[in-house]
Amino acid sequence: MKIVAFGASNSSTSINKTLASYTANLVEGAEVKVLDLNDYQVPMFSEDTEKEIGQAEGAKAFLSELEQADAIIVSFAEHNGSYTAAYKNLFDWSTRIERNVFQEKPVVYLATSPGPGGAQTVLAAATGSAPYFGAEVKASVSVPSFYDNFDLESGSLRNEEIAQQLKSAVAELA
Repeated sequence: MKIVAFGASNSSTSINKTLASYTANLVEGAEVKVLDLNDYQVPMFSEDTEKEIGQAEGAKAFLSELEQADAIIVSFAEHNGSYTAAYKNLFDWSTRIERNVFQEKPVVYLATSPGPGGAQTVLAAATGSAPYFGAEVKASVSVPSFYDNFDLESGSLRNEEIAQQLKSAVAELA
């Protein structure tokens, strides 16, 4: 199984990218490719820009990576209760090329934040809109208080209950 995982953030120290990578690597025998949104540069979306340049190359490359996956794991960062601007912009460009961005593939949606909310607001929005964009959400998990629950040094979860939720979530991809 080939899994594409990414954090929906352009932060170089994204805890969501860390969580997505960790979770994807829970799938035994899977070939995991972790994407960095910074590798898919697109201008700020507008219809005027789209008329000028056509399809953004970064969005085409992003969609190509998703197309090659058997399953997708996304961990959503939350900015003021919503998607990060970097993710939303890439996503908007991508939907102009292919509305079913996730191409009817099984996905696991995650979210985390440093605080106790665990980015649940953006996770709920993403999960609610997923069917409109070709995502077959098999599971969704919010991880609150990331730095309390995840040991960056060892690259593992300290919280056994959350670890079990993530293992159960990826088991749904099989």
